[in-house]
This record gives sequence, C-alpha cells and structure tokens, in this order.
Amino acid sequence: MKILVVRFSSIGDIVLTTPVVRALKQQLPGAQVHYCTKPAYRSLIEPNPYVDKAHYLTGTLTELVAELRQEQFDFVVDLHNNLRTSILKLRLGVKSASFDKLNWQKWLLVNAKVDMLPRVHIVERYLAAAAPLGVVDDRQGLDYFIPPDQEVDLQTLPGGFQRGYVAFAIGAQHATKRLPTERIIELCAQLRRPIVLLGGPEDESTGHIVEEALRNSPTHAFAQAPIYNACGHYSLNQSASLVRQAQLVVSHDTGLMHIAAAFHKEIFSVWGNTVPEFGMYPYRTEFRVLEVRDLPCRPCSKIGYAKCPQGHFRCMRDIRFDLGLPPTQDGR
Repeated sequence: MKILVVRFSSIGDIVLTTPVVRALKQQLPGAQVHYCTKPAYRSLIEPNPYVDKAHYLTGTLTELVAELRQEQFDFVVDLHNNLRTSILKLRLGVKSASFDKLNWQKWLLVNAKVDMLPRVHIVERYLAAAAPLGVVDDRQGLDYFIPPDQEVDLQTLPGGFQRGYVAFAIGAQHATKRLPTERIIELCAQLRRPIVLLGGPEDESTGHIVEEALRNSPTHAFAQAPIYNACGHYSLNQSASLVRQAQLVVSHDTGLMHIAAAFHKEIFSVWGNTVPEFGMYPYRTEFRVLEVRDLPCRPCSKIGYAKCPQGHFRCMRDIRFDLGLPPTQDGR
C-alpha cells in the first residue's frame, strides 16, 4: 500500500504529525509512506526513517499534482486540511481522509468566549484521519531525528554549560505569543541556572539584550549561572540538539516546544494570546503552563498578532513566574 501524508507547514505542526507517520509505517506491513510539504521543512522530513520518500511544493500546485500522480497512491492522509490540500486530493482522485480543524469551536472561543472545544490533543485528531487505514495510537509520543553531523558538542559552547543548562526558546512567529524582552530577562533571572537562548536570526538582537542585561545585573550571579545567546547561530537540527541535551526547557507556544516534547523534556510552556485548550500543548511529556487564566480578552486569536489588539498585553505582562524549581547543587 502506498500512502501520502500531507502537511505543508510549519515546524511544530510537522513534528506533531510524526506519530501518524510512525504508525502508518510500523502498523501496516509493507506500506510505503510518502510525505508532502514545503522545501523549507526538508530537514524535518529527510532524517525520518519512517518516511520512504518526500515530495516538495517547489513550483505550482499543478506541477506537484503531476509529480504525485506518477506515484499512484492508494490513500491520502491530509493533515493540513485547507483549500490547497482539498484541490490536491480532488485532482489526485484517490481515497483520502482529513483531520478535524475544529474551526467553528475555535471561532466561538476566540470571538464569543464560549468554550465548546473537546479536550483532545491535535495529535489524536491527526491519528483519527489515519484511523480508516486501521492504525492506532502507539502512545510513544512525538519523533524528532537529528542527523549525526548536526549534533552539537557541548564542549564547543562557552564555559559553564557542560554540567547542565536550561534551553530557553525565546522566539515565536507572532509577537503576541512572545514575552516582552523585559519579562524574558525577569524569567531568566528566576531560573538561577545556566541558560542557552534559542531562536532564529530574527531573535538574535533580543537574545543579545537579555544576555547583556543579566551579565551586568548586580543581583544575577552570572559567573555561576552564565547565559549564552545562541539565537541565529545554529540550524534547526542543531538547536534541536541543544534542546535534547538540556536539563529543562522553557518555550513559548512554538516549534521548539514540540521538539522538546519529542525528547520527553520537562517543559515550562509560556502562553499569551493563544491557549492550551486549542489542543497544541506539549504532547506526552511533563510540562507546566505559564499563563494568565480568566483574562476576559483571551484568547484573542487562534494564531497571533503583531501587537496586542487591546494595547495592554496583559496576557504576557501579568504572568506570574512561580517556577518552584529546587535549588541547584551549589544552593542557588
């Protein structure tokens, strides 16, 4: 049997599809599992041993359909479920199933603050789309595969991190899903542990501000709890390696949070304008949610904004950082 799994974006969403890919490959003897996405996510797909072949939307949808038709798929598992994937399935003309996006339930929660969302993680909704093929949840959680040449040797980091550190993913696609810089500094100070800041090139300047603030703080013991701004210095797989080797992970609602869950890390998960009730909290790992509950304007979006629509940004500014972390071995 030849099966096509479709998810065009983004990092976290693709990581969340990995239990479906694994189940299809392991539970259907002899099945060929292909994956269709955008070329920007090649590094997520090609190391996955459960994917037999990848297809990328490099040109037009018509060109992609022509490529996929040559494979003669038996079934399409649509884990994106948008207009583009609907057209793709129609043109391929094979049996298919899509996951339930819960759009009207999300709309009600965002716009009317009426919560009719089922307490079902998105991974379970993804798996339901593959259920017609007879696969079930193996309860093994998420997968993430790092190529050996992308593993980061901790000896290459500045001194103080080889004995353990917290990985703090400070980025997020939308500003309303990110703590203000001064609150990132406040949270870092409370961790009282060596910290590696992770993010893309767009987060490097914020990371530099945080690093300098703690380095020059009269109350922060920088020598005992150093901080390293790794934002923009590592590839996605290298950042995943630093997540894998961390003792603890702090993350906004973003892709590195789900990568941390794939490595079964303990996670402090920070939520602003979105809410865990959307079903995309860390999957099958130990985590704590940092959020402002019962804020009348929250959630204000199922995705995010460039700035707070109300102007006050209380969903991030009012979070209490009651981490409850035990002291380190040196008593900090």
